[in-house]
Amino acid sequence: MYKFLASLAVGFAALFLSGCASVGEQPVKTVYHINTDVDTVHQILGNVNNHLNADPKAKIIVVTHSKGVNFLLQEAKDSKGREFSGMVSDLASKSVEFRVCNNTLVKNKIDPGRLLLETKIVPSGVAEVARLQAREGYVYMKP
Repeated sequence: MYKFLASLAVGFAALFLSGCASVGEQPVKTVYHINTDVDTVHQILGNVNNHLNADPKAKIIVVTHSKGVNFLLQEAKDSKGREFSGMVSDLASKSVEFRVCNNTLVKNKIDPGRLLLETKIVPSGVAEVARLQAREGYVYMKP
């Protein structure tokens, strides 16, 4: 009887641990929130790239609003003349998503046709950040 109980305990422990291992294999989901001017964005996108280098399976969404949408406009450059389109394209090829606040576009009269192709418009940037955290379990990053 003891051998049976011991075997049963070992079996349950193995089942429990294998279940825990599969949970640990789920990709980490992170939302990067950008609402700053373009001069800080190269550093932020560098952080996103470093994040992916450390964890290639990470699921990353970049949500922008306010001044943060400007780097996602075609031909956008920072004060040093560096463009963003190449970095955005590279990160998008690694499954990073870029979401832009429609409220910001409307308020600032920005034509959505000026956005990089890798972008997706959402109704509200802040509401999107909240939704991703509350409903989809994303970790919040504000670099």
